[in-house]
Amino acid sequence: MGTIIIPILILGGVGLVMGLFLAFASKKFEVEVNPNVEKIMEVLPGINCGACGFPGCSGYAEAIALEGAEITACAPGGGSVVEGIAEIMGMTADTSGEKIVARVACQGDKTKVGKLYDFDVELKSCATAMLYFGGDKSCWHSCLGYGDCAGVCPVDAIEITEGGIALVDEDKCVSCGKCAKECPKRVIKMVPQSQKVTVCCSSREKGAVARKNCSVACIGCGMCQRACPVDAVEVKNNLATIDAEKCIECGLCAIKCPTNAIINTSREIRKAEVIEENCIGCTACGRVCPVDAIEGAVKEKHKVIEEKCIGCQLCYDKCKFNAIKINVTEK
Repeated sequence: MGTIIIPILILGGVGLVMGLFLAFASKKFEVEVNPNVEKIMEVLPGINCGACGFPGCSGYAEAIALEGAEITACAPGGGSVVEGIAEIMGMTADTSGEKIVARVACQGDKTKVGKLYDFDVELKSCATAMLYFGGDKSCWHSCLGYGDCAGVCPVDAIEITEGGIALVDEDKCVSCGKCAKECPKRVIKMVPQSQKVTVCCSSREKGAVARKNCSVACIGCGMCQRACPVDAVEVKNNLATIDAEKCIECGLCAIKCPTNAIINTSREIRKAEVIEENCIGCTACGRVCPVDAIEGAVKEKHKVIEEKCIGCQLCYDKCKFNAIKINVTEK
């Protein structure tokens, strides 16, 4: 019996000593947790998307509470999260930032882009398809449609259409940018959600080649650039680009584009109207109208030709006599 009891007592003693040592060590080397970290964690959305540049929401919360990181880096949380963090940290919140969303700069589904070949094996990712001569679509710059972007989206804001192209639900998008980084073709752009006029193409091929590969490709013809009344459009490397800060969303570039590569998603219809009692017939409005939608001689009451008006508001901005008003209706 003694031979059994003695080892048990020894093991028990060793266990007791180790337990006491660990308890002492945990107290001795305990790292105090800043209470603000936990409070910030409760405010953050908790999707751990990494858009803030830190390893998950916990890493961002620690960076704010312990290192003074910017409180506006959580794109998915938006203004409400900024306000919540500001209250915790005793700071002033700036929620004026505009929401940035992912947008697919490509319309090359199977009805508009041809196929070069069929794979003998089932492909499950765009990255794999890229290994085979850049993919199976006739346009090398086209969305491949195998869903790598949808796979990394933390909020299921991306779907692959039946035509084989990615489509982003901008209301669900949390601005994390993961899809843009994951896309091997780099056809997903992060743009202000308010930007309604978009070049939906990423091809940089010369016009004839681009048109042969895709029926809605930008061919770099420059018609959009010449038509833009505010110089917001520029053609670089055979591809049109729009400066969102300059763009007035008149949609004239989309109207002039011969391949429909530029899309205007605005739900507003804006039309100018002359307030006759204020008009002195200075002709300033007519001179700036890019589509000759205003008629009238000097010192005569002017009139807007509604069918021509594109709602660019240049006449409204130019008139110094409050003789122009802009009527806005929903499409």
